[in-house]
Amino acid sequence: PVNVIIGALIIKELFDYSDDEIVENLMLDLHLQYALHTTSFAEQPISDKTLSRFRQRCYDYETLHGVDLYHDCVKDLSGKIAKIMKLNGRMRRMDSMMIEANIRFLSRMELIYTCISKLVVYLTKKQPDMVPEPLKHYADPNDYNRIFYHQRNDDMEAIIQTLLADSDCLLELCKTDFEETTEYQLFVRCLSDQTVVENDKRRLRTKEDGTMNSSALQNPSDPDATYRNKSGKSYRGYAANIEETVGKNGSVVTDYQFYKNTHTDSHFLQESLSAMEKSEEEIILVTDGGYDGQDNVALAKEKNVKLVTTALIGKEAPDALADFEFNEDGTRLLKCAAGHEPARQSYTKTTRQCRVSFDRNHCVGCPYQNQCRPKIYKKVATFITSKNASNRAKSQRYMQSEEFSNLARLRNGVETIPANIRKNYHLDKLPRGKQRGKFFFGSKIAALNFRKLFGFRKGLGNYAQNP
Repeated sequence: PVNVIIGALIIKELFDYSDDEIVENLMLDLHLQYALHTTSFAEQPISDKTLSRFRQRCYDYETLHGVDLYHDCVKDLSGKIAKIMKLNGRMRRMDSMMIEANIRFLSRMELIYTCISKLVVYLTKKQPDMVPEPLKHYADPNDYNRIFYHQRNDDMEAIIQTLLADSDCLLELCKTDFEETTEYQLFVRCLSDQTVVENDKRRLRTKEDGTMNSSALQNPSDPDATYRNKSGKSYRGYAANIEETVGKNGSVVTDYQFYKNTHTDSHFLQESLSAMEKSEEEIILVTDGGYDGQDNVALAKEKNVKLVTTALIGKEAPDALADFEFNEDGTRLLKCAAGHEPARQSYTKTTRQCRVSFDRNHCVGCPYQNQCRPKIYKKVATFITSKNASNRAKSQRYMQSEEFSNLARLRNGVETIPANIRKNYHLDKLPRGKQRGKFFFGSKIAALNFRKLFGFRKGLGNYAQNP
């Protein structure tokens, strides 16, 4: 039964069991049978292959239909837990986290070698007579150590040239016969990322050839993992986004997203809002500065969501711009801070900026002249402004209020979620692959929410109260 399997997956995360351990403990421990409502079963319904086959069926369904059934299930359970804890969902906070893939960092030379080796091993198993003698050493498990650890550093250039020559030999050998093979696809992808062909000769890609894309293959063991540099640190793996509902009785993670780490905070928010139905009551969503932006604010407003960002990225806007009035789509300035209408104006679609002209007498001697900083001519004064800058100035002004200070303190609580999952649910040991990693991440979110529910039901919910 699906409810028994999902219950077992959550208990597995709660107690840090392996698949074998949860199966064994379910047969011997009456507590687990009671929790899963299987005490009356003559034989427990979970075997050593049940969980792995259930995951595979979920993966296959998502691949075929584009629907993540397990995510929907965890989200539904989270919503029910929030109702039990009497959290109305009007106050929410959001944060993202980087998740390192469980892979080893490979240099460019190691990456090319590994892709060659995997393809040669595959060919050796399927068609051993096809592999020429000069390439057979790649199938030897000890060949890697001989190449990289038993060679002098000044031999590396010769090794690279040999690898590139062997790569061309493999391409000629395989031609179009193995295009559906995973090993061949990864091999071709690696060569495309790391090398270029110039004057009929293959060489390593350099800066002059263009920066390598962040989606370049990092390790053939996990083809989905991507590279990202954030706050001066390098990450290879994935990014997750967490939306937490907050109330006086505590908090519950009511939704989550899991993508490659090239997915930005702004994209996470846009996808979350797009999937949300318009709320009858206003929802306050508190985030950090990475989720800010004119498009995000407009989309949130459509869903009756008040987006509050606790920090702003970029240049500070003059305070006077907060009193500028624009039309709905920001293509026209209606009034400036002093209440004057522009004599002429034009809108640049690419930059979303308005170039406005005022009567010279309106700007000369205006108390806001030092902030607007117009160019004064004989008859007119002109400057460039935008609705985005006006919204930014309004946000800066709002950040001085007491309400904002309370919301900023409230948002800090979501920062504990990544540390909690890493420490108690071994987040950095996720299986390789985006699809599998997302499934296990969902189980950890479900376990975290049930632990919050247990604390609430035991009367310990007061520890998590928020102002």
